[in-house]
Amino acid sequence: MDIQQTIQSLREELNLHNHNYYVLDHPTISDFEFDLKLKQLQDLENKYPEFFDANSPTQRVGGTITKNFKTIPHEYRMYSLDNSYSKEDLVDWVNRLQKVLGNVELEFTCELKYDGASISITYEDGKLIRAVTRGDGFQGDEVTNNIKTIKSIPLQLKGTDFPSKFDIRGEIILPFAGFEKMNQDLIEIGETPYSNPRNTASGSLKLQDSAEVAKRPLECLPYFLIGKNLPFDTQYQSLEAARVWGFKVPKEAKLVSCLQDVFEYIDFWDVHRHNLPYETDGVVVKVNRFQYQDELGYTAKSPRWAIAYKFKSQQVSTRLLSISYQVGRTGAITPVANLEPVQLAGTIVKRASLHNADQIEKLDIRIGDTVFVEKGGEIIPKIIAVDLSKREQNTVPTQYITHCPECNTELVRIEGEANHYCPNFYGCPPQIIGRIQHFISRKAMDIEGLGGETVALLFNNGLVHNYADLYELTVNQILPLERMAQKSAENLVKGVANSKEIPFERVLFAIGIRFVGETVAKKLAKHYKNIDALSQASLMDLILVDEIGDRIAKSVIEFFENEDNRKIIARLKEYGVQFESVEIINPNATTKFLAKTFVVSGVFEKFSREDLKKAIEDNGGKVGSSISSKTDFVVAGANMGPAKLEKAKQLKIAIISEDDFLDMLK
Repeated sequence: MDIQQTIQSLREELNLHNHNYYVLDHPTISDFEFDLKLKQLQDLENKYPEFFDANSPTQRVGGTITKNFKTIPHEYRMYSLDNSYSKEDLVDWVNRLQKVLGNVELEFTCELKYDGASISITYEDGKLIRAVTRGDGFQGDEVTNNIKTIKSIPLQLKGTDFPSKFDIRGEIILPFAGFEKMNQDLIEIGETPYSNPRNTASGSLKLQDSAEVAKRPLECLPYFLIGKNLPFDTQYQSLEAARVWGFKVPKEAKLVSCLQDVFEYIDFWDVHRHNLPYETDGVVVKVNRFQYQDELGYTAKSPRWAIAYKFKSQQVSTRLLSISYQVGRTGAITPVANLEPVQLAGTIVKRASLHNADQIEKLDIRIGDTVFVEKGGEIIPKIIAVDLSKREQNTVPTQYITHCPECNTELVRIEGEANHYCPNFYGCPPQIIGRIQHFISRKAMDIEGLGGETVALLFNNGLVHNYADLYELTVNQILPLERMAQKSAENLVKGVANSKEIPFERVLFAIGIRFVGETVAKKLAKHYKNIDALSQASLMDLILVDEIGDRIAKSVIEFFENEDNRKIIARLKEYGVQFESVEIINPNATTKFLAKTFVVSGVFEKFSREDLKKAIEDNGGKVGSSISSKTDFVVAGANMGPAKLEKAKQLKIAIISEDDFLDMLK
């Protein structure tokens, strides 16, 4: 056997042993024997570097240093899931599905919802090419070198029947046993232990030295495959295929044929989840057939074909020591409970949200009370009740503050809203700092080298008074600040300069118009194309934009009526910030579908659904998610949903085939 064959044979053998140990939990050789074979392979690869392979088992030990993680767009967006907290919510969800699909028989895939860090891994020709964190769903950080150290993730897929290219989504988790061992090791050397497995797993993905990641017992539990022309028809089949290809797909996933079976699955795991080696906070229920998933589509944030059922939150009781009040970037006042520290769902909780004055009054919360605390959706601690049996006699009802705790301006409460506000929008320090922090945030301008604490430092030292001031900062101004060295000052200034390339839709989100979130900013940017057109729009013009309501429209008008805002926008323009959409011109685009609305339904041979929708939009048309009287055409493929077909016939909407659509394009 020649050297190349020997190296390849060793790689295949070690990959098999890795799979047996880390995926199947069934090792067939000792650790000592494995290490000897790995050392033999390392020696051969060092001696014959011409046979280097980035996906060799030797690369799992890490050692690559990543100073800056590249931000990479997801080819397929990573959506979040809608949450439900009762079985009634699930009944309502299925009723919504049936309205779209008609009275079809639905199967569901039930999977446990593991509490970790989401990852998207791309494979080409069976080899791991890249791994990207969830980020904001549209883009994330490339952490390929770190992911390669996780031994339950195959570097080379088993078999030959996998697609030439696909993404697999999974949850990076840290098992309880490994987490406890890591903490014990830290305690023994006098270091502070980690707070919980989820945050530790998430933080591990961004360690600069992949050798440190390799030391952590991380695992990847896949839950979804996505790509073009996948060789299966259902979610459950895709999980089974992934298991055959070498992934550690959780065995707890189950295919069920009705909602009652879903309830039984939930009831079983609500009790038995405590016996699992990982953290789990609920069950994810998915429509099994991909055809129906395509029919149902997505909302702005979530797939309509999947929902997360969250297990009842853990509750603890502790003592309320005091109430403090925080001022947000919009001026909203948030009361915060300061508590005697208590362990809750794997973390030490010292503070909890009190929401607003109405909530304090409703629960009659008083300083000194023993209160019940839970993690809302297992994330944010909140007070849900008072233990009145333990209330001391000398407590007094809580009086909500009347003036801003930061600038002493009298608070206002807008009719119909629950929150109190500080109206000193341009003079209240936390509001100013908050707006700048929002401006630089990842989903907005994503300014590298500039974090929230540094923003506060710049403001408190008089270097910035609004986000436009960031573009005038110099290295010499920044250097005297606390914890600022030459390199970090240079990176900050460079990061600000690079933000001038951020596209208009994200700039529009960044400038902080009230009620204009990411999705609304995209719609406004797409409709108006530039900031000047938007700033001159009338109230009625704005309301006529798709999905822009009265409240958002009024907020946009008020923003541009303010002279301070207009001055800041003018300055940002001078600095070169993008206030105009850069459209990618399709040379084949036309306006032949202008003012026409299409609904796409079914499975197609000559187009993917996404390509079909893009062809409609490229030629001036609009793609609707559901059939209504405003629909002009339904493009019907094979297995079109019966409910859509029936509704189209009732409304006498033209139903066209894929070939008819191609003729229209010609």
